[in-house]
Amino acid sequence: MAAMAEDPVCGMDVDTNNAPHHHEHDGETFYFCSAGCASKFAGDPLYYLLMPDQRPAPVARPGSQYTCPMHPEVVRDGPDSCPLCGMALEPMEVTAEKPINPELIDMTRRLCIGAAFAVPLLAMAMGDMLPGVSFASLLGVGFKWTQLVLATPLVLWAGWPFFVRGWQSISQRSPNMFTLISLGVGAAYLFSFTAVVLPDFVPKALHGHSTQTPLYFETAGVIIVLVLLGQVLELRARERMGDALRALLDLTPKVALRLNPGGVDREIPLAEVMTGDRLRVRPGEAIPADGAIIEGKGTVDESMVTGEAMPVSKDVGDSVIGGTINGTAGFVMQAERVGSETMLSRIVTLVSRSQRSRAPIQRLADWTAVRFVPLVIAVAIVTFITWALWGPPPALSFAVAAAVSVLIIACPCALGLATPMSIMVATGRGAGMGVLVRHAAALEALARVDLLVVDKTGTLTAGRPSVTGIQTLGCENADAMLGFAAALERGSEHPLSVAILEAAEARGIAVESVSGFDAVPGAGVTGNVAGRSVALGNAVLMEAVGVDVAPLADSADAIRREGTTAVFLATDGDLVAVLSISDPVKDGASAALAALRDQGIEIVMVTGDNQATAGAVAALVGIARVEAGVIPAEKGAIVSRFQEEGHTVAMVGDGINDAPALAGADVGIAMGTGTDVAMESAGITLVTGDLLALVRARRLATATLRNIRQNLFFAFVYNAAGIPIAAGILFPVLGVMLSPMVAAAAMSLSSVSVIANALRLRTIKL
Repeated sequence: MAAMAEDPVCGMDVDTNNAPHHHEHDGETFYFCSAGCASKFAGDPLYYLLMPDQRPAPVARPGSQYTCPMHPEVVRDGPDSCPLCGMALEPMEVTAEKPINPELIDMTRRLCIGAAFAVPLLAMAMGDMLPGVSFASLLGVGFKWTQLVLATPLVLWAGWPFFVRGWQSISQRSPNMFTLISLGVGAAYLFSFTAVVLPDFVPKALHGHSTQTPLYFETAGVIIVLVLLGQVLELRARERMGDALRALLDLTPKVALRLNPGGVDREIPLAEVMTGDRLRVRPGEAIPADGAIIEGKGTVDESMVTGEAMPVSKDVGDSVIGGTINGTAGFVMQAERVGSETMLSRIVTLVSRSQRSRAPIQRLADWTAVRFVPLVIAVAIVTFITWALWGPPPALSFAVAAAVSVLIIACPCALGLATPMSIMVATGRGAGMGVLVRHAAALEALARVDLLVVDKTGTLTAGRPSVTGIQTLGCENADAMLGFAAALERGSEHPLSVAILEAAEARGIAVESVSGFDAVPGAGVTGNVAGRSVALGNAVLMEAVGVDVAPLADSADAIRREGTTAVFLATDGDLVAVLSISDPVKDGASAALAALRDQGIEIVMVTGDNQATAGAVAALVGIARVEAGVIPAEKGAIVSRFQEEGHTVAMVGDGINDAPALAGADVGIAMGTGTDVAMESAGITLVTGDLLALVRARRLATATLRNIRQNLFFAFVYNAAGIPIAAGILFPVLGVMLSPMVAAAAMSLSSVSVIANALRLRTIKL
């Protein structure tokens, strides 16, 4: 049986089981009256949320917080308005489903009802200007009172939030747009109210040739409606800012197919998936969690996460990302990261934090905004006095209209929104293209970069080296020498260690334990294996331990000329072998670096490898400047040297040894395939570790900075031109005065224009 409840607004029955009129959101069910009166009630038929003025303040979901896009330092536990700028706060937590916006619901309701009062009010005022039409003559004394009756609910109810925020701005000593709106509308309404209720209170000397005091009810009312319209348009535009992140979250399927003991598949909610679970992914399905394939293979579309259009082939042992789409073959995977630990969740968390960060270019707007509102109020006062004393008759009419126009047309919000709106859209767009921006300053710095420092291993090369040869001296056994090398490298974090360990495993060589292990940064490793003193590394290490590399020097040079790394092995102070380790250059690296050079960026390779090896790799990718044989501690110093020369430096790396240089560069760029330490030190992370993503990041950064400059230019020019025009600067020349209603329309559209321009970043070609 359907559960029924009476809507307390219109008295109609609300069917709580009526699907077309209810909506599930985060465990809460919202029911709507078919007449559209009640907003919602949650679960309990006795608990209603009525009209905006009657209902209690919205309750935030547990753990959710709200912040201001212009002032991210303002954080509240529920929906509210910013005490500094008056804007509606937005949820800090991004969810796959677009949240209900109580501010938009409230403003839309006020706009609709306010417009119903504004239309007849405007018709009465405009009708008196038409020949043969005179509401004043028709209604007599009742004409003024009719205007008063229509304007009062329009101003005091529909415009009430503006007066509340205007008062809050004064009490918080943070004047903003609502300060100006409340002053302008309040002055027009109170003056007209006084002229109707206390007609003798207005000095007759201010009337000019007219015996009637001018009324501004329609001005105050229409301004309220136009500002409400601007707020509705702005709120709807701001809702679209999080679409990119919501699209990412929506990629994750709601259920997963888990393999239980015995091989039986069972469909379970995604929330029940645990680390270590075996999950079956069928063709065409979204991958439910981050993990690795343990059976079968597939071709996975990772474009929504990495920005790469081509599907990626996956086989046993390969990692997969939750939310990406499997192709035509099925496989079984083991879940390694679930819930908030998945890459998608981490991306959304990182980007949502980035969207609340502030770019250095915003300092100009912040500095201007602090001084803007007091200056506008001063201009409005001077404008009123000037027109009242020296304006043509009726001087009072001109004075009030000009002063109100000045207050209304000014828009500090356009200045305040110029930077954060562009940053929000850009970081969301970047997240969908495999570019994660940690903070806004990194995006701005990347747009100004003129020199790029790149690491070799794992950045230019694939970072998956392999042993391609072992040359020994005398009668030493190659497998035995590889066993010594593998024993040492088991304690190393260097990418080459993986290649040596994999080579030993492939040959079935047992790896001995090591004692006295020591890693020499930028040189190699030493230790004791099976009672012998072993050293593995470059010529610098060999020299340090007193080993002569001359017997294999020619072989090592030949290896390096092929772009392959030569690693010397010594036991008990004697050189015994040289290993050749090849790490192929990444596909697309040459094209990516060429594109960056076309943008005017100088590229320098900095690596710990030998000059010959580094030079060979540099030649393959078109890099002319190489600094080789650099130990990790020197990378940061090299970055500092370039900065002292006047360059804006970006550093790209992927290892622990790159972290100091990444942190010291103007913008650090980490490969997503590298270590967590590198990513934590960087301002930007490339999810795929592909340098083509760096090209996209650079294009995004330059487009964002250009977009911000456009917004700031528009905001400054709009205010610089609009305020003098509103004050009447064109009247002596053209005889034109700006109507306060036109000023209100211009003000409302200015903020919307800034947001609309920022939204263009969603469609730029990267």
